[in-house]
Amino acid sequence: MEFALSPEQEALVDTASRFARNRLAPGYKAREKAECVERELIREMGEMGLLGAELPDVHGGLGLDCVTSGLLLEQIAYGDFNVSYINLLASLCGQIVAAHGRSSMAREWLQNVIAGRNTIAIALTEPSTGSDAARLRLKAVRDGSDFILSGEKTSISMATQADVAVVFARTGLESDRARGISAFLVPMDLPGITRTTFDDIGTRPVGRGSIFFDSVRIPGEMMLGDEGQGFIQVMQGFDYSRALIGLQCMGVARASLDETWRYIQEREAFGKPISEFQGVTFPLAEAETMYEACRALCLKTLWLKSSGLPHTAEAAMCKWWGPKLASDIIHQCLLTHGHGGYGGDYHFGQRYRDVMGLQIGDGTANIMKMIIGREKLAAHHI
Repeated sequence: MEFALSPEQEALVDTASRFARNRLAPGYKAREKAECVERELIREMGEMGLLGAELPDVHGGLGLDCVTSGLLLEQIAYGDFNVSYINLLASLCGQIVAAHGRSSMAREWLQNVIAGRNTIAIALTEPSTGSDAARLRLKAVRDGSDFILSGEKTSISMATQADVAVVFARTGLESDRARGISAFLVPMDLPGITRTTFDDIGTRPVGRGSIFFDSVRIPGEMMLGDEGQGFIQVMQGFDYSRALIGLQCMGVARASLDETWRYIQEREAFGKPISEFQGVTFPLAEAETMYEACRALCLKTLWLKSSGLPHTAEAAMCKWWGPKLASDIIHQCLLTHGHGGYGGDYHFGQRYRDVMGLQIGDGTANIMKMIIGREKLAAHHI
């Protein structure tokens, strides 16, 4: 692997870094109270090329590699973990739509998402199907050249704010399991769609909630890919997004560590800066070591993705370790700040609540470990 960034990468990362620190970080708490991400910010991100940078230029992307897209998301998360969901969903859903969207309408939606004019969500999880995603019940019944969608999606990030969503529905029989699932690009303003928001303890600006489909008519041309291929599409997409999630978590861990290294040089106890006490620096040294290892794993996984090489096991490693490690690092940084870190003047409490959600969503740690085990057993089959 080549660890040096190209001049183009350096320029983009620097742009994202300045935007995150100057535009995003000051409003982190305010966005939690407002429970939304400002559309103006999303448009700015699109105009600067920070959304879907790895997607083809024919769709409005920059045609860059997945590593670069991950580095941009990491910087956004440094300033505001919740805003980085916009990057994550643009990349995850964008790859699916770019690869499988056949209609001009789908391509137009994708261009608007990359430009920051519209927001997108991925609607997979259902009330009775979380980890067992192959058991979807939301139905898509053919009616002439259209499909009629009926059912519920739940625990959907950006549920109430998304303008359009990649929706996975059952076009076959339940006994078909994964083979009977198809994907559709569904505008969220269609008749028959209603949405609710959950009262979560974190990521409130992301607006996790439920989407209800009451006989929603969608043109057949909005199906993504071939009928019955939706499950394969989303599983391949998750191999990418799981590595991005790891870097997303490393971004907020990095912000917490940076603040804490500065703090321990300013705070004094027993007549000297607390940075002179090994009991203070050793936990941070351990955190830095684990941070570097996890970040390197995420970047390697994205490099494998861009190189067209298998990366399912590595992506699952990023997904279970990244959120847990970030939570542990934020916790240690909070404790290092003493009673002040427990107060609202710092961001540690909000960051901890925000990051914790990714230990659940997009695949739990146990599911990720099952995937890793399955991949390794297959590689060492006797």
